[in-house]
Amino acid sequence: MDNLFPLLFFLLGLIFGSFFNVIGLRVPHKQSFTYNRSICPKCKQQLSWYELIPVLSYIFQQGKCHNCKMTISPLYPSVELGTGLIFALCYVKTGLDLELVTAWLFVSLLVIIFVSDIKFMLIPNRILLFFFPLFVIARIIRPLDPWWSSITGMLAGVMIIAIIIVISRGGMGAGDMKLFGLLGIVLGFEKTLLTLFLSCVIGAIIGLILLLLEVIDRKQPVPFGPYIVIAAVIAYFQGDFLLNWYFHNLF
Repeated sequence: MDNLFPLLFFLLGLIFGSFFNVIGLRVPHKQSFTYNRSICPKCKQQLSWYELIPVLSYIFQQGKCHNCKMTISPLYPSVELGTGLIFALCYVKTGLDLELVTAWLFVSLLVIIFVSDIKFMLIPNRILLFFFPLFVIARIIRPLDPWWSSITGMLAGVMIIAIIIVISRGGMGAGDMKLFGLLGIVLGFEKTLLTLFLSCVIGAIIGLILLLLEVIDRKQPVPFGPYIVIAAVIAYFQGDFLLNWYFHNLF
């Protein structure tokens, strides 16, 4: 049975990934994601159940709307597949422990933010406010060691980004600052700093590649949220290894 858990949680992640796509796309526009049925944004045709199967519908429809043949963004299946893989990885990391719930909540926030920021360059306050009490409760039930690392992580995340915003005169947004505050609750002080460092490195590398490929220009604003998301996932799953390697080799 234990061998089936990764598969079950992968399938669960596929389903939730599809749902997170909807939340990330609708909340910035203050649209309901619980009652309104999914429609094609071009022809407005209501999507049937067989058009909403995570990943498989995209493959079977060859990435196009069944009705009007509009190209469907690869973001949808990518988010679904990524969520499925990370949900399974959460189980591999934590086992059937209370930390698994925290891990899933953490991933859920990150996926939603990834979608909303990459599409609209916006990190919605409604999403952050929804997850804030859940993270606090999760860390009360399953605290870090030491427990106060969640508090220092949250404070460090908010204060460092606030300083960057002031110095850079808007180089980062208030949404990034609030997001780092939430990440600090889950990750703790050291992994929050690691997330900030990794997000800057990842952003610099990807930004340089996009510039060289002429996908963007130097003056074009780009969302920083996706880089934070990638860095936070790395910090959560491999933070201990990276920090131990750093302190062992450099000190």
